Amino acid sequence: MQRNILKRLLSSPCPRLQRYKSVSLTCEQYPNLKRGDFAQLEDSDVQTFTSILGPGNVLTLADDVEGYNTDWLRTVRGQTRCVLKPKDTEQISEILSFCNKRRIAVCPQGGNTGLVGGSVPVFDEVVLSTSQMNKILNIDLDSSTVVAQSGVVLEALDTELSQHGLMVPIDLGAKGSCHIGGNVATNAGGLRLLRYGSLHGSVLGIEAVMANGQVLDCLNTLKKDNTGYDLKQLFIGSEGTLGVITKVALALPPRPKSINLAYLSLKSFADVATVFRRSRADLGEILSSCEFIDKECMKCVTENLNLSNPLGHSEFYMLIETSGSNPTHDEEKLNIFLENMLAEEIVSDGTVATAPSKQREIWQLRERIAESLLVDGYCYKYDISLPLSVFYQAVLDMRQRVGGKATRCVGYGHIGDGNLHLNVTTPRYSQEVMDLIEPFLYEWTSKYRGSISAEHGLGFKKRNFIGFSKSAAAVMLMKKIKQEMDPNGILNPYKVLPDL
Repeated sequence: MQRNILKRLLSSPCPRLQRYKSVSLTCEQYPNLKRGDFAQLEDSDVQTFTSILGPGNVLTLADDVEGYNTDWLRTVRGQTRCVLKPKDTEQISEILSFCNKRRIAVCPQGGNTGLVGGSVPVFDEVVLSTSQMNKILNIDLDSSTVVAQSGVVLEALDTELSQHGLMVPIDLGAKGSCHIGGNVATNAGGLRLLRYGSLHGSVLGIEAVMANGQVLDCLNTLKKDNTGYDLKQLFIGSEGTLGVITKVALALPPRPKSINLAYLSLKSFADVATVFRRSRADLGEILSSCEFIDKECMKCVTENLNLSNPLGHSEFYMLIETSGSNPTHDEEKLNIFLENMLAEEIVSDGTVATAPSKQREIWQLRERIAESLLVDGYCYKYDISLPLSVFYQAVLDMRQRVGGKATRCVGYGHIGDGNLHLNVTTPRYSQEVMDLIEPFLYEWTSKYRGSISAEHGLGFKKRNFIGFSKSAAAVMLMKKIKQEMDPNGILNPYKVLPDL
Protein backbone atom coordinates (compact mmCIF):
# COMPACT_ATOMS: atom_id res chain seq x y z
CA MET A 1 0.00 0.00 0.00
CA GLN A 2 1.34 3.41 -0.97
CA ARG A 3 1.09 5.97 1.80
CA ASN A 4 2.42 9.52 1.71
CA ILE A 5 4.61 8.63 -1.27
CA LEU A 6 6.20 12.04 -1.77
CA LYS A 7 7.22 12.66 1.84
CA ARG A 8 10.20 10.33 2.07
CA LEU A 9 13.50 10.44 3.88
CA LEU A 10 15.15 13.51 2.38
CA SER A 11 17.58 13.53 5.32
CA SER A 12 18.84 10.01 4.58
CA PRO A 13 22.27 9.32 6.14
CA CYS A 14 23.40 7.32 3.10
CA PRO A 15 26.90 8.50 1.98
CA ARG A 16 25.86 8.37 -1.69
CA LEU A 17 22.95 10.72 -1.01
CA GLN A 18 25.18 13.08 0.97
CA ARG A 19 27.63 13.22 -1.96
CA TYR A 20 24.87 14.41 -4.29
CA LYS A 21 23.56 16.88 -1.71
CA SER A 22 27.00 18.50 -1.53
CA VAL A 23 26.19 20.04 -4.93
CA SER A 24 24.27 23.31 -4.59
CA LEU A 25 20.72 23.33 -5.90
CA THR A 26 20.41 25.00 -9.28
CA CYS A 27 17.66 27.29 -7.99
CA GLU A 28 20.05 28.52 -5.28
CA GLN A 29 22.89 29.10 -7.73
CA TYR A 30 20.57 31.04 -10.07
CA PRO A 31 18.21 32.90 -7.68
CA ASN A 32 16.69 35.00 -10.48
CA LEU A 33 15.42 31.88 -12.24
CA LYS A 34 11.70 31.35 -11.69
CA ARG A 35 9.85 28.04 -11.71
CA GLY A 36 7.44 27.74 -14.62
CA ASP A 37 3.68 27.55 -14.29
CA PHE A 38 3.59 23.78 -13.88
CA ALA A 39 1.53 21.57 -11.60
CA GLN A 40 2.94 20.34 -8.31
CA LEU A 41 3.29 16.56 -8.21
CA GLU A 42 0.68 14.82 -6.09
CA ASP A 43 0.36 11.29 -4.72
CA SER A 44 -2.43 10.64 -7.21
CA ASP A 45 -0.02 11.44 -10.05
CA VAL A 46 2.48 8.90 -8.74
CA GLN A 47 -0.31 6.34 -8.48
CA THR A 48 -1.19 7.00 -12.14
CA PHE A 49 2.45 6.53 -13.15
CA THR A 50 2.58 3.29 -11.16
CA SER A 51 -0.52 1.98 -12.92
CA ILE A 52 1.21 2.61 -16.26
CA LEU A 53 4.69 1.33 -15.41
CA GLY A 54 4.32 -0.98 -12.43
CA PRO A 55 5.61 -0.23 -8.91
CA GLY A 56 9.24 -1.18 -9.55
CA ASN A 57 9.59 1.40 -12.31
CA VAL A 58 8.51 4.48 -10.35
CA LEU A 59 11.19 5.75 -7.97
CA THR A 60 10.27 8.11 -5.13
CA LEU A 61 12.70 7.33 -2.31
CA ALA A 62 15.19 10.16 -1.77
CA ASP A 63 18.18 7.84 -1.99
CA ASP A 64 16.89 6.41 -5.29
CA VAL A 65 16.17 9.69 -7.07
CA GLU A 66 19.09 11.92 -6.09
CA GLY A 67 21.48 10.43 -8.64
CA TYR A 68 19.08 11.55 -11.36
CA ASN A 69 19.08 15.11 -9.98
CA THR A 70 22.80 15.82 -10.35
CA ASP A 71 24.87 16.12 -13.51
CA TRP A 72 28.11 14.24 -14.13
CA LEU A 73 30.19 17.39 -13.56
CA ARG A 74 28.48 17.96 -10.18
CA THR A 75 27.74 21.60 -11.10
CA VAL A 76 23.92 21.65 -11.14
CA ARG A 77 21.30 19.82 -9.09
CA GLY A 78 17.55 19.61 -9.42
CA GLN A 79 14.82 18.58 -6.99
CA THR A 80 12.85 15.82 -8.68
CA ARG A 81 10.96 13.58 -6.32
CA CYS A 82 9.90 11.07 -8.95
CA VAL A 83 11.81 9.09 -11.60
CA LEU A 84 9.93 7.09 -14.24
CA LYS A 85 11.53 4.14 -16.05
CA PRO A 86 9.38 3.08 -19.03
CA LYS A 87 10.23 0.07 -21.18
CA ASP A 88 8.61 1.00 -24.48
CA THR A 89 7.17 3.74 -26.65
CA GLU A 90 3.57 3.04 -25.60
CA GLN A 91 4.36 3.66 -21.93
CA ILE A 92 6.10 6.96 -22.75
CA SER A 93 3.08 7.97 -24.83
CA GLU A 94 0.73 7.36 -21.89
CA ILE A 95 3.01 9.22 -19.49
CA LEU A 96 3.39 12.31 -21.68
CA SER A 97 -0.30 12.40 -22.52
CA PHE A 98 -1.09 12.44 -18.81
CA CYS A 99 1.63 14.97 -17.94
CA ASN A 100 0.54 17.29 -20.72
CA LYS A 101 -3.04 17.32 -19.48
CA ARG A 102 -1.90 17.91 -15.91
CA ARG A 103 0.85 20.38 -16.98
CA ILE A 104 3.52 18.36 -15.18
CA ALA A 105 7.02 19.25 -16.40
CA VAL A 106 9.18 16.36 -17.62
CA CYS A 107 12.97 16.02 -17.92
CA PRO A 108 13.98 13.26 -20.36
CA GLN A 109 17.24 11.59 -19.29
CA GLY A 110 19.49 9.02 -20.91
CA GLY A 111 22.90 8.15 -19.49
CA ASN A 112 23.15 11.58 -17.81
CA THR A 113 26.60 12.25 -19.25
CA GLY A 114 25.77 15.73 -20.56
CA LEU A 115 28.05 18.66 -19.79
CA VAL A 116 25.72 21.67 -19.98
CA GLY A 117 23.05 20.79 -17.43
CA GLY A 118 20.59 19.63 -20.07
CA SER A 119 19.86 16.16 -18.71
CA VAL A 120 18.89 16.92 -15.11
CA PRO A 121 15.92 18.80 -13.63
CA VAL A 122 16.22 22.47 -12.79
CA PHE A 123 13.36 22.48 -10.29
CA ASP A 124 11.07 19.52 -9.56
CA GLU A 125 10.45 18.17 -13.08
CA VAL A 126 9.64 14.46 -13.26
CA VAL A 127 12.61 12.56 -14.69
CA LEU A 128 11.79 10.25 -17.60
CA SER A 129 14.69 7.78 -17.77
CA THR A 130 15.24 5.69 -20.90
CA SER A 131 17.60 3.27 -19.13
CA GLN A 132 15.24 0.29 -19.55
CA MET A 133 14.62 0.93 -23.23
CA ASN A 134 17.77 -0.95 -24.14
CA LYS A 135 16.89 -3.35 -26.93
CA ILE A 136 18.68 -3.58 -30.27
CA LEU A 137 15.68 -4.24 -32.52
CA ASN A 138 17.22 -5.03 -35.92
CA ILE A 139 20.59 -5.18 -37.68
CA ASP A 140 20.30 -5.24 -41.46
CA LEU A 141 23.53 -6.46 -43.04
CA ASP A 142 22.36 -5.77 -46.60
CA SER A 143 21.81 -2.06 -45.97
CA SER A 144 24.33 -1.74 -43.10
CA THR A 145 21.74 -0.21 -40.78
CA VAL A 146 20.58 -0.75 -37.22
CA VAL A 147 17.38 0.10 -35.37
CA ALA A 148 17.63 0.37 -31.59
CA GLN A 149 15.67 1.70 -28.66
CA SER A 150 16.94 5.00 -27.36
CA GLY A 151 18.30 3.61 -24.08
CA VAL A 152 20.89 1.30 -25.63
CA VAL A 153 24.35 2.18 -24.28
CA LEU A 154 26.68 3.33 -27.05
CA GLU A 155 29.48 0.90 -26.20
CA ALA A 156 27.06 -2.04 -25.97
CA LEU A 157 25.66 -1.17 -29.40
CA ASP A 158 29.13 -0.90 -30.92
CA THR A 159 30.20 -4.21 -29.36
CA GLU A 160 27.18 -5.98 -30.85
CA LEU A 161 27.80 -4.44 -34.27
CA SER A 162 31.45 -5.50 -34.19
CA GLN A 163 30.32 -9.12 -34.52
CA HIS A 164 28.94 -8.20 -37.94
CA GLY A 165 31.93 -6.18 -39.15
CA LEU A 166 30.12 -2.88 -38.58
CA MET A 167 30.48 0.05 -36.16
CA VAL A 168 28.60 3.00 -34.72
CA PRO A 169 29.79 6.17 -36.50
CA ILE A 170 30.44 8.04 -33.24
CA ASP A 171 32.89 7.36 -30.41
CA LEU A 172 32.85 9.25 -27.11
CA GLY A 173 34.78 9.15 -23.89
CA ALA A 174 31.43 8.47 -22.16
CA LYS A 175 30.60 5.52 -24.44
CA GLY A 176 30.30 3.13 -21.51
CA SER A 177 27.43 5.17 -20.01
CA CYS A 178 25.78 7.37 -22.65
CA HIS A 179 22.68 6.23 -24.54
CA ILE A 180 22.27 6.32 -28.30
CA GLY A 181 19.03 8.30 -27.92
CA GLY A 182 20.82 10.90 -25.83
CA ASN A 183 23.61 11.01 -28.42
CA VAL A 184 21.05 11.84 -31.10
CA ALA A 185 19.12 14.27 -28.90
CA THR A 186 22.34 16.25 -28.28
CA ASN A 187 23.88 15.67 -31.73
CA ALA A 188 27.00 14.28 -30.03
CA GLY A 189 30.19 14.68 -32.05
CA GLY A 190 33.06 12.74 -30.56
CA LEU A 191 36.47 11.61 -31.65
CA ARG A 192 35.83 10.56 -35.25
CA LEU A 193 33.53 13.21 -36.68
CA LEU A 194 36.42 14.11 -38.99
CA ARG A 195 35.94 10.74 -40.71
CA TYR A 196 32.27 9.88 -40.33
CA GLY A 197 30.54 13.25 -40.05
CA SER A 198 27.83 14.33 -37.62
CA LEU A 199 24.69 12.48 -36.62
CA HIS A 200 22.70 14.76 -38.89
CA GLY A 201 24.10 12.59 -41.68
CA SER A 202 24.23 9.21 -39.95
CA VAL A 203 20.70 9.10 -38.51
CA LEU A 204 18.32 7.65 -41.10
CA GLY A 205 15.20 7.79 -38.99
CA ILE A 206 13.73 8.21 -35.53
CA GLU A 207 10.61 7.46 -33.60
CA ALA A 208 9.66 10.11 -31.04
CA VAL A 209 6.79 10.85 -28.69
CA MET A 210 5.41 14.36 -28.79
CA ALA A 211 4.46 16.37 -25.70
CA ASN A 212 0.79 15.41 -26.08
CA GLY A 213 1.62 11.70 -26.26
CA GLN A 214 1.31 11.36 -30.03
CA VAL A 215 3.85 8.96 -31.52
CA LEU A 216 5.70 10.36 -34.52
CA ASP A 217 6.99 7.52 -36.71
CA CYS A 218 9.85 8.69 -38.91
CA LEU A 219 11.75 5.44 -38.45
CA ASN A 220 13.06 5.14 -41.99
CA THR A 221 16.08 2.96 -42.80
CA LEU A 222 16.41 4.06 -46.42
CA LYS A 223 19.52 5.94 -47.47
CA LYS A 224 17.45 8.07 -49.84
CA ASP A 225 14.00 9.47 -49.06
CA ASN A 226 13.17 12.83 -50.58
CA THR A 227 9.51 13.16 -49.55
CA GLY A 228 8.68 16.43 -47.88
CA TYR A 229 10.28 17.99 -44.83
CA ASP A 230 12.97 15.94 -43.11
CA LEU A 231 11.28 16.00 -39.73
CA LYS A 232 13.82 13.81 -37.96
CA GLN A 233 16.35 16.63 -38.21
CA LEU A 234 14.24 18.71 -35.81
CA PHE A 235 14.90 16.20 -33.03
CA ILE A 236 18.63 15.79 -33.63
CA GLY A 237 20.23 18.27 -31.24
CA SER A 238 16.92 19.42 -29.72
CA GLU A 239 17.92 18.05 -26.29
CA GLY A 240 14.49 16.62 -25.49
CA THR A 241 12.67 19.95 -25.80
CA LEU A 242 10.54 18.97 -28.82
CA GLY A 243 9.83 15.31 -28.14
CA VAL A 244 11.25 12.18 -26.51
CA ILE A 245 13.24 10.02 -28.91
CA THR A 246 12.29 6.36 -28.43
CA LYS A 247 13.92 4.58 -31.38
CA VAL A 248 16.80 5.40 -33.71
CA ALA A 249 17.84 4.08 -37.12
CA LEU A 250 21.50 4.55 -38.03
CA ALA A 251 23.59 4.09 -41.15
CA LEU A 252 26.69 2.08 -40.22
CA PRO A 253 30.19 2.26 -41.69
CA PRO A 254 32.23 -0.94 -42.06
CA ARG A 255 34.52 -1.72 -39.15
CA PRO A 256 38.12 -0.98 -40.21
CA LYS A 257 40.48 -3.94 -40.53
CA SER A 258 43.53 -1.82 -39.85
CA ILE A 259 43.86 0.85 -37.15
CA ASN A 260 47.06 2.73 -36.39
CA LEU A 261 47.56 5.41 -33.76
CA ALA A 262 50.40 7.92 -33.81
CA TYR A 263 51.13 9.84 -30.62
CA LEU A 264 53.29 12.93 -31.20
CA SER A 265 54.92 15.77 -29.28
CA LEU A 266 55.29 19.24 -30.77
CA LYS A 267 56.91 22.54 -29.80
CA SER A 268 54.22 25.02 -30.82
CA PHE A 269 50.60 25.28 -31.85
CA ALA A 270 51.76 26.45 -35.27
CA ASP A 271 53.34 23.02 -35.62
CA VAL A 272 50.08 21.39 -34.49
CA ALA A 273 48.20 23.24 -37.22
CA THR A 274 50.81 22.26 -39.81
CA VAL A 275 50.62 18.59 -38.86
CA PHE A 276 46.84 18.66 -39.15
CA ARG A 277 46.92 20.27 -42.59
CA ARG A 278 49.58 17.85 -43.82
CA SER A 279 47.83 14.79 -42.34
CA ARG A 280 44.62 15.73 -44.07
CA ALA A 281 46.45 16.01 -47.40
CA ASP A 282 48.90 13.11 -47.05
CA LEU A 283 46.78 10.53 -45.22
CA GLY A 284 43.58 11.36 -47.04
CA GLU A 285 40.91 8.68 -46.88
CA ILE A 286 42.47 6.71 -44.00
CA LEU A 287 42.63 9.65 -41.55
CA SER A 288 39.94 8.98 -38.92
CA SER A 289 40.86 11.21 -35.97
CA CYS A 290 43.11 14.18 -35.24
CA GLU A 291 43.24 15.34 -31.61
CA PHE A 292 45.46 17.76 -29.71
CA ILE A 293 46.35 18.20 -26.02
CA ASP A 294 48.24 21.11 -24.49
CA LYS A 295 50.93 20.63 -21.83
CA GLU A 296 48.69 21.77 -18.95
CA CYS A 297 46.12 19.13 -19.89
CA MET A 298 48.82 16.49 -19.97
CA LYS A 299 50.11 17.63 -16.60
CA CYS A 300 46.57 17.41 -15.20
CA VAL A 301 45.77 13.93 -16.52
CA THR A 302 49.12 12.44 -15.48
CA GLU A 303 49.27 14.02 -12.04
CA ASN A 304 45.60 13.82 -11.06
CA LEU A 305 44.95 10.31 -12.44
CA ASN A 306 48.50 8.91 -12.27
CA LEU A 307 48.53 8.00 -15.96
CA SER A 308 51.83 7.45 -17.72
CA ASN A 309 52.92 9.64 -20.65
CA PRO A 310 55.18 7.64 -23.02
CA LEU A 311 56.67 10.85 -24.45
CA GLY A 312 58.74 13.44 -22.61
CA HIS A 313 57.73 16.97 -21.66
CA SER A 314 56.41 19.04 -24.55
CA GLU A 315 54.26 22.09 -25.20
CA PHE A 316 51.69 20.14 -27.23
CA TYR A 317 50.72 16.58 -28.09
CA MET A 318 48.70 15.09 -30.92
CA LEU A 319 46.92 11.80 -31.57
CA ILE A 320 46.51 10.89 -35.23
CA GLU A 321 44.50 7.78 -35.99
CA THR A 322 44.19 6.02 -39.32
CA SER A 323 41.54 3.43 -40.19
CA GLY A 324 41.49 1.36 -43.33
CA SER A 325 41.25 -2.07 -44.93
CA ASN A 326 44.85 -2.76 -45.89
CA PRO A 327 47.28 -2.95 -42.93
CA THR A 328 50.43 -2.87 -45.05
CA HIS A 329 49.29 0.09 -47.13
CA ASP A 330 47.98 2.07 -44.15
CA GLU A 331 51.05 1.54 -41.97
CA GLU A 332 53.40 2.45 -44.80
CA LYS A 333 51.44 5.60 -45.58
CA LEU A 334 51.47 6.69 -41.93
CA ASN A 335 55.18 5.93 -41.50
CA ILE A 336 56.13 7.99 -44.56
CA PHE A 337 54.05 10.90 -43.25
CA LEU A 338 55.71 10.73 -39.81
CA GLU A 339 59.19 10.42 -41.25
CA ASN A 340 58.61 13.60 -43.23
CA MET A 341 57.27 15.44 -40.17
CA LEU A 342 60.29 14.39 -38.09
CA ALA A 343 62.76 15.18 -40.86
CA GLU A 344 61.31 18.67 -41.23
CA GLU A 345 61.45 19.08 -37.42
CA ILE A 346 57.75 19.85 -37.24
CA VAL A 347 57.27 16.91 -34.89
CA SER A 348 59.71 16.59 -31.97
CA ASP A 349 59.07 12.99 -31.02
CA GLY A 350 56.50 10.27 -31.49
CA THR A 351 55.42 6.69 -31.21
CA VAL A 352 53.07 4.50 -33.23
CA ALA A 353 50.77 1.94 -31.62
CA THR A 354 49.24 -0.89 -33.63
CA ALA A 355 48.26 -3.20 -30.76
CA PRO A 356 44.75 -2.47 -29.44
CA SER A 357 45.92 -2.63 -25.81
CA LYS A 358 48.61 -0.02 -26.42
CA GLN A 359 46.19 2.15 -28.34
CA ARG A 360 43.74 2.08 -25.43
CA GLU A 361 46.51 3.18 -23.06
CA ILE A 362 47.36 6.17 -25.25
CA TRP A 363 43.72 7.12 -25.86
CA GLN A 364 43.20 7.32 -22.10
CA LEU A 365 45.47 10.36 -22.03
CA ARG A 366 42.91 12.14 -24.19
CA GLU A 367 39.62 10.58 -23.13
CA ARG A 368 40.13 11.00 -19.38
CA ILE A 369 41.10 14.68 -19.38
CA ALA A 370 37.58 15.71 -18.37
CA GLU A 371 37.72 13.31 -15.44
CA SER A 372 41.15 14.57 -14.36
CA LEU A 373 39.99 18.20 -14.33
CA LEU A 374 37.32 17.39 -11.76
CA VAL A 375 40.04 16.39 -9.30
CA ASP A 376 41.06 20.07 -9.17
CA GLY A 377 37.66 20.97 -7.68
CA TYR A 378 35.22 22.97 -9.82
CA CYS A 379 35.48 22.91 -13.62
CA TYR A 380 34.16 25.67 -15.91
CA LYS A 381 33.76 23.70 -19.13
CA TYR A 382 33.36 25.13 -22.62
CA ASP A 383 33.38 23.65 -26.11
CA ILE A 384 33.55 26.09 -28.97
CA SER A 385 34.13 25.94 -32.72
CA LEU A 386 36.73 28.29 -34.14
CA PRO A 387 38.71 28.86 -37.34
CA LEU A 388 42.14 27.25 -37.20
CA SER A 389 43.81 30.66 -37.47
CA VAL A 390 42.63 31.66 -33.96
CA PHE A 391 41.99 28.21 -32.51
CA TYR A 392 44.42 28.17 -29.57
CA GLN A 393 44.45 31.95 -29.09
CA ALA A 394 41.21 31.54 -27.15
CA VAL A 395 43.10 29.56 -24.48
CA LEU A 396 45.94 32.07 -24.32
CA ASP A 397 43.60 35.04 -23.96
CA MET A 398 41.51 33.29 -21.32
CA ARG A 399 44.61 32.18 -19.42
CA GLN A 400 45.80 35.78 -19.27
CA ARG A 401 42.34 36.99 -18.23
CA VAL A 402 41.81 34.63 -15.27
CA GLY A 403 45.47 34.74 -14.21
CA GLY A 404 46.21 33.40 -10.75
CA LYS A 405 42.53 33.27 -9.79
CA ALA A 406 42.28 29.84 -11.47
CA THR A 407 44.08 26.59 -10.71
CA ARG A 408 44.58 26.03 -14.42
CA CYS A 409 43.27 27.05 -17.83
CA VAL A 410 43.69 24.37 -20.50
CA GLY A 411 42.82 23.50 -24.06
CA TYR A 412 42.37 20.21 -25.91
CA GLY A 413 40.02 18.69 -28.42
CA HIS A 414 39.12 17.86 -31.96
CA ILE A 415 41.37 20.02 -34.08
CA GLY A 416 40.28 17.93 -37.07
CA ASP A 417 36.83 19.53 -36.99
CA GLY A 418 37.63 22.87 -35.34
CA ASN A 419 36.27 21.95 -31.89
CA LEU A 420 38.20 23.36 -28.92
CA HIS A 421 37.52 22.20 -25.36
CA LEU A 422 38.52 25.10 -23.11
CA ASN A 423 38.45 24.39 -19.38
CA VAL A 424 39.17 26.49 -16.32
CA THR A 425 39.39 24.99 -12.82
CA THR A 426 39.29 26.38 -9.29
CA PRO A 427 39.26 24.62 -5.89
CA ARG A 428 35.57 25.52 -5.55
CA TYR A 429 33.02 27.54 -7.48
CA SER A 430 34.00 31.21 -7.77
CA GLN A 431 31.58 33.82 -9.04
CA GLU A 432 34.54 36.12 -9.66
CA VAL A 433 36.10 33.61 -12.04
CA MET A 434 32.76 32.93 -13.71
CA ASP A 435 32.31 36.65 -14.34
CA LEU A 436 35.75 36.75 -15.95
CA ILE A 437 34.80 33.91 -18.30
CA GLU A 438 31.21 34.75 -19.22
CA PRO A 439 30.19 36.48 -21.37
CA PHE A 440 33.77 37.36 -22.42
CA LEU A 441 34.43 33.95 -24.01
CA TYR A 442 31.16 34.02 -25.95
CA GLU A 443 31.85 37.54 -27.19
CA TRP A 444 35.36 36.48 -28.20
CA THR A 445 34.01 33.44 -30.06
CA SER A 446 31.33 35.47 -31.81
CA LYS A 447 33.91 38.01 -32.95
CA TYR A 448 35.59 35.28 -34.99
CA ARG A 449 32.26 33.87 -36.20
CA GLY A 450 32.67 30.72 -34.17
CA SER A 451 30.04 28.68 -32.34
CA ILE A 452 29.60 28.84 -28.57
CA SER A 453 28.70 25.12 -28.59
CA ALA A 454 30.48 22.77 -30.93
CA GLU A 455 29.03 19.50 -29.64
CA HIS A 456 27.86 19.69 -26.01
CA GLY A 457 24.66 21.55 -26.82
CA LEU A 458 23.13 24.53 -25.00
CA GLY A 459 21.28 22.74 -22.22
CA PHE A 460 20.60 24.90 -19.18
CA LYS A 461 23.93 26.66 -18.86
CA LYS A 462 24.25 28.16 -22.35
CA ARG A 463 20.65 28.81 -23.33
CA ASN A 464 20.78 32.55 -22.69
CA PHE A 465 23.91 32.93 -24.83
CA ILE A 466 22.44 31.44 -28.01
CA GLY A 467 22.36 34.93 -29.54
CA PHE A 468 26.15 34.87 -29.88
CA SER A 469 25.81 32.12 -32.49
CA LYS A 470 22.30 32.47 -33.90
CA SER A 471 20.43 35.49 -35.27
CA ALA A 472 17.37 36.90 -33.54
CA ALA A 473 15.22 35.69 -36.45
CA ALA A 474 16.58 32.15 -36.09
CA VAL A 475 15.91 32.11 -32.34
CA MET A 476 12.40 33.42 -32.88
CA LEU A 477 11.69 30.62 -35.37
CA MET A 478 13.00 28.07 -32.86
CA LYS A 479 10.60 29.43 -30.25
CA LYS A 480 7.69 29.16 -32.69
CA ILE A 481 8.58 25.54 -33.42
CA LYS A 482 8.75 24.82 -29.68
CA GLN A 483 5.37 26.50 -29.13
CA GLU A 484 3.78 24.49 -31.93
CA MET A 485 5.18 21.14 -30.82
CA ASP A 486 4.96 21.66 -27.05
CA PRO A 487 2.40 24.41 -26.36
CA ASN A 488 2.37 23.77 -22.59
CA GLY A 489 6.17 23.79 -22.46
CA ILE A 490 6.39 20.60 -20.38
CA LEU A 491 9.34 19.02 -22.22
CA ASN A 492 12.70 19.81 -20.64
CA PRO A 493 11.83 23.38 -19.62
CA TYR A 494 14.58 25.95 -18.94
CA LYS A 495 16.78 24.31 -21.60
CA VAL A 496 18.11 25.31 -25.08
CA LEU A 497 15.96 28.41 -25.67
CA PRO A 498 16.70 31.67 -23.84
CA ASP A 499 14.60 32.98 -20.99
CA LEU A 500 11.91 35.46 -21.96
